[in-house]
Amino acid sequence: MINVENLTKSFGQKLAVDNLSFSVTKGEVLGFLGPNGAGKSTSMRMITGFLAPTEGKVTVCGFDVVGQSLKSRSRIGYLPENAPMYSDMSVFGFLSFCAALRGLAGHAKQQAIDRAVQRCFLEPVLDQSVDTLSKGYRHRTCLAQAILHDPEVLILDEPTDGLDPNQKHEVRVLIREMGRDKAIIFSTHILEEVEAACTRAIIIDRGKIVANGTPNELKTRAPHVGTIVLGLKGVTWSSVQKELGGLHSVERSELIRETNGKTTIRLQPKGELLPELLALAQKQNWQIEHLNVDEGRLDDVFRSITLPDTQRTPAK
Repeated sequence: MINVENLTKSFGQKLAVDNLSFSVTKGEVLGFLGPNGAGKSTSMRMITGFLAPTEGKVTVCGFDVVGQSLKSRSRIGYLPENAPMYSDMSVFGFLSFCAALRGLAGHAKQQAIDRAVQRCFLEPVLDQSVDTLSKGYRHRTCLAQAILHDPEVLILDEPTDGLDPNQKHEVRVLIREMGRDKAIIFSTHILEEVEAACTRAIIIDRGKIVANGTPNELKTRAPHVGTIVLGLKGVTWSSVQKELGGLHSVERSELIRETNGKTTIRLQPKGELLPELLALAQKQNWQIEHLNVDEGRLDDVFRSITLPDTQRTPAK
């Protein structure tokens, strides 16, 4: 549905996007992640045909976005950054105008507007002018125009920007539902959205792809994945550290914090540590307040990959 080959964009001496290649198939929701200035919005503008690449090629549903621009754009729904709209129109007038631009007329046009209004929960503001809308309703109105023509491909730049928690949830559910039979790319700074709505994620940094995989695959790259976090009450770090030194399955132990008679430590296993650790705790009569195995967090992966080299914790 979407195929990106060696996509590159330069603005003078500034290389904004550096040789990106990836594809998105039908039924796939791709999260597009990266720090500010990484090249996300520039990449999405090239994929939609709104910005010409310096080098490389993009095809959407088999059509070249540069050489067959109208055919490719007709298959795309695009929510751009900052949700631009005509502020003097009503919400209904704006959606009616966008539907006409998409070639919809008569009953088909009204059906398309009704469907988009219902999906984006715009009924309360349908007759309100755009310039009086809250940021959340402006964003939802612009999302509605992106799905009016029921496109095969959706490109969404920060689709939950400005929404409250309930509205964010509604949009995530909508993306998941539409993702069953469309190809969707959406950028976000909210990493929980990747786990909530995406089948796969790409992280870009300084214009390059630095990670590509499912959310679960990416979490295995977290710096502390697989480590055991143990909280104990009524013991000191020095006494615990001495006993841990006798465990064969501990590769490394470190103190996380020690306050008010409570000690929290992190253990790096090199084998089946849990049975050995629990046996030691029982023998020493340690009071365990909590014990969990770190399954990895996407924000830790993101930070370890995209922070400046001097600030990084190495990823797995």
